[in-house]
Formats: sequence, structure tokens, C-alpha cells
Amino acid sequence: MVFSSLTFLFAYLPATLALYFITPLRWRNFVLLLTSLFFYGWGEPVYVGIMFLSTFIDYSHGLLVEKFRDRDRLARWFVGQSVVFNLLLLGFFKYWDFLAANLSLLPGVSIPRLGLPLPLGISFFTFQTMSYTIDVYRRDAPVQRNIVDFGAYVTLFPQLIAGPIVKYKTVAAELAERTVTSQDFAQGACRFTVGLAKKVLLANAAGSLWESCLASQSAGALTFAGGWTGLFAFGFQIYFDFSGYSDMAIGLGRILGFRFDENFDHPYLSTSVGEFWRRWHMSLTSWFREYLYFPLGGSRAGRARTLRNLLIVWFCTGFWHGASWNFILWGLYFGLWLILERFVFRDLLTRTPVWVKRVYTLLVVFVGWGIFAMEDLGVCGRYLAVCFGGGPLWSAPDGYRLRSWAVILLLLALGSTTLTVDLWKRVPERGRKALTPVLMALGLALSTAYLVDGSYNPFLYFRF
Repeated sequence: MVFSSLTFLFAYLPATLALYFITPLRWRNFVLLLTSLFFYGWGEPVYVGIMFLSTFIDYSHGLLVEKFRDRDRLARWFVGQSVVFNLLLLGFFKYWDFLAANLSLLPGVSIPRLGLPLPLGISFFTFQTMSYTIDVYRRDAPVQRNIVDFGAYVTLFPQLIAGPIVKYKTVAAELAERTVTSQDFAQGACRFTVGLAKKVLLANAAGSLWESCLASQSAGALTFAGGWTGLFAFGFQIYFDFSGYSDMAIGLGRILGFRFDENFDHPYLSTSVGEFWRRWHMSLTSWFREYLYFPLGGSRAGRARTLRNLLIVWFCTGFWHGASWNFILWGLYFGLWLILERFVFRDLLTRTPVWVKRVYTLLVVFVGWGIFAMEDLGVCGRYLAVCFGGGPLWSAPDGYRLRSWAVILLLLALGSTTLTVDLWKRVPERGRKALTPVLMALGLALSTAYLVDGSYNPFLYFRF
């Protein structure tokens, strides 16, 4: 079940909220646990057992870490057990077939592929529960002694299958006690509707354009203009898809009494690749920085160690996204650009005009999206070769495509800036109060009409 589905919007969500708000406060975490498990098990009930196992292992290890805190070596042993369990769980379901296929290329090695379907959101909830025991050991988070409350955190449906990655320490107080005001509910509903419209009306439109350009590549008719149109279309698709999902998750969290951290901050306005990654999928960037980069030593042990640490982190960032060589290449691609910015381009970037830095950043990022989007490296190589002069510049279908999608492309470009936010802030408060319910109703109506009529509704980060 995904948020941008009629089943979720008009069956699951109303029923869940009704049950949640008629339940006494002390039982709401139990309701959240049950309804979240139902949400998770809608598509693959068999994997609910994995959720129970993950919850129990990390809950019990949190208690063990707390119990043996005065015996540091033993406490670290239990933290290590929790980390290893989560990595093995993630590795088995997500990476077994990839490793089996590649190791079987070695002479005399034959490892069977299992073909297991990937449990939804496993990359997200394993990282969340892994960080819990680490934070308990570091005294950054209180230990949770109530398994129902901890289970509600692990399975919390707004962010369960596609993030943002919510660290336990950021919601520990709200798990224990929270209230929802009418203002919280209204602001959460508004944020959810904005995210739904971004996903359904903008991301899906961009995705259709990307598919059109990819079809040209398959037919051998891709041009320079069509190639770059496709890269920008996919870049807008993944931005509005994932930021839209994050908006929906943050909005639902607010309705339920939780305040999740922001996950995007207009990343396409960045003036460097480093800034881009401080604005894009901020919960993941923060997780790798806090739980991998800093423990490796960060940038404190000299240039060689810093280079090593950056490459390790970005290899892991790429591999986290998927069991395919293109994701590893994508991660190392960005790691290389970050290294160049830190050690080679730093002085040059400080002297470069802002608009040039933004163009440079967009070019680097959107080429990266090409690597991300195409798992077949041969297809990816041929596609990017055309984008850099290895094919015709223009064809008649390019003109037709650009005329047909001109309005959508303009909306996508403007929507990725702060323009709409700035214009909204200029509206008098009385006008905003009057317009908000109208715009919410319009956004919900248009999104619903699209979902009823359309069949193209992918969720890019759903598979992670």
C-alpha cells in the first residue's frame, strides 16, 4: 500500500485516524503498532514476521546495553550484535542475489540465487533500529522498556517504507507523551496534501516524460536534446516523488502528534555538490555522517584518512540504494566530486559567480541521476555518450516533445525553487486562511482524479 493510492486515501487512512483518535491516550501506541503492521503487511503479509524479529532483537539489545553499561566491553559487544544482526538481515534479503551472481563469475564458484522479494522499506527500518542501540550506548537516547512503544516506533506507518529515517532519540519524548491540537491536525493535513499533489501531479508527469526519452534510447533515436530532456525529467521525477513522500510522511506524523525532521530543502538551488547533499535526503546524509563517517575518523586524521573515509561512506551510500553496480558507481561518482570540491576546487568555487556554481551543480547532479536511473551500465553508457555529443543534436520528435511538455517542465522547474513559498508568504494572513482549504480541496480533487483515471503511478523510493 502506498500513500498515493485510493485504498490508502479513502479506506486505510480515515479508518486508522478514526480508531486512533477515539482511543484513550495511553493505548494509542498500541493502536499505532497494530495499524502500522496491517499497513506493512498489506502487500506482503509473510514479511510481518521480519518486523517482529527486528523489533524484538533491537528492543532486547537496548535493554542489555543499558543493563551492562558499567561493563563497557560487554555493552559494546551487545551493540555490535545488534549492528551485525541488522546488517545481516539487510544483506540477506537485499544483496544475496547480487553477491551470488558476481561471486559465481569466479572459476569454480557457484552460489545459488534465491530470488526472494525485497521486504518493503527494509533499508529504512534496519537503519532506524540499528541507530537505537548505538544511541542508547552513547547515552544519546533513553532506553525503551515498553516493547509496545518501541514497536510503535519501528513500525510507525508514515515513515515505514520510504523514510525519512527517524532516529529514536528525536521521537522518544513524543512516544511517551504527545498531544494533537487542531492546529497540528490542520498543518499536518495541509502538508500531506501538498506532498500528495507533488507526487501525483508533478512526479508522475515527469516520469512519463523520462519514459518517453528512454524509449527513444531503446529505439536508437536518442539525440543530444532528447537525452538532456530525459535526464532533467528523471531528476524532477525523483525529487518530487521522494520529497512528496517525505512531505506526506511529515504531515501524517504531525497529525499523529510526532514532529519529524525535514528531509529536503530545495536541493536544486545548491551552489556545490556538497551543499546539494546537505539539502537532499537529509536524514540519510545525517545518518551516514553520524554513524559511519565520524566513527571512521571523519576529517580529523589527515588528508589520506579523509579521502578513505569519504570513499567508504559514498560506496556505502550507493550500495544502500540498491544491489546493482550502477548504484555503487553512482555513490562513488558523488564521492569523487565531493573530494574534488574539498581538495581541488575549493578556492575556485569561492571566486565563481553564484549562477555558474548552480549550473555546474545541476549538471553534475543530473548526470548522476542518469547513472542512478539505468541499472544496465551498457544502456547508461550509450545514453550519456549521446548527451555528450555522441549522437545527433536534434530531431523533429524533440520539438514535438518539448512543445507538448513545455508547461509541465516550467512547473517542475519553478516548483523546485522557493518561488511558490515566497509568493505564499506575501499573501496576507487573512487571505492564506481563506485560500488554504480551497487549495487543499483542489489538490486532493485533482490528485484523486488522476489516480482514478491514470495507471502510471510508480513510487521510486518504494523499492528501497
